[in-house]
Amino acid sequence: MVTPIRRPRPVTRRPAFSLRQLTVCFGLIAIGIVGIGLMLRTGLDGAARHPVASLVVVLLIGALVFGVLRFRPRGGSVRHTGTSGEQGLAAYEAASEAEVGFGAEAEEAGRVLDYAAMGSEEFESAVAALCERDGCFDVQVVGGANDLGADIVAKAPDGRTVVIQCKRYAETHRVGSQDLQRFGGTCYTVHGADVAALVTTSTFTDPALEYAEQCGILCFSGTELIDWSAGDGPAPWS
Repeated sequence: MVTPIRRPRPVTRRPAFSLRQLTVCFGLIAIGIVGIGLMLRTGLDGAARHPVASLVVVLLIGALVFGVLRFRPRGGSVRHTGTSGEQGLAAYEAASEAEVGFGAEAEEAGRVLDYAAMGSEEFESAVAALCERDGCFDVQVVGGANDLGADIVAKAPDGRTVVIQCKRYAETHRVGSQDLQRFGGTCYTVHGADVAALVTTSTFTDPALEYAEQCGILCFSGTELIDWSAGDGPAPWS
């Protein structure tokens, strides 16, 4: 299975201290205490003057409370666990597991996914799914702020280390030589790549292609990505 290493963390916000809210709270508590005291005093005075009526009222209240406790619904209670950020994290992890089958599902359905319409994380997971579909193992999605130029690291079917950088760019945004230079500076020396590839939804500038050829980096444009996804083109390690 594809192992997503990046994990978004829920943001916990601490409510700001409000002196006004604190004052209002204490005021309401004081009013409640005074009101309860007055009610008790009135009740005691009434019980002293009319003991029989007070006893009847107490018995009726006790019967009502007993009835509510006795016949309340016995269904399971609903627990709200976690913050909205944690729920978002759970949804993300479930989506990542579903994305593992992107490549195979698309091939079986005879269609190709719209990679350009995906988010960056979805795109990385979808490319990782293609790697696994075509025989890679130990597939890991490692992209993020500190990815050191790699988004996917995997082992090819023959055991070679495959390192892929994903660039989900608009069609008019071409991958430039600077993108290739950043990737080329780490894919071999840091990640120990035997096969290094940059996969994009767009195209490459001529200087980028020249640099990639000099460094032995494979460039997969949006067209080549679609061919790979549909099974009509080679995988980067082929």
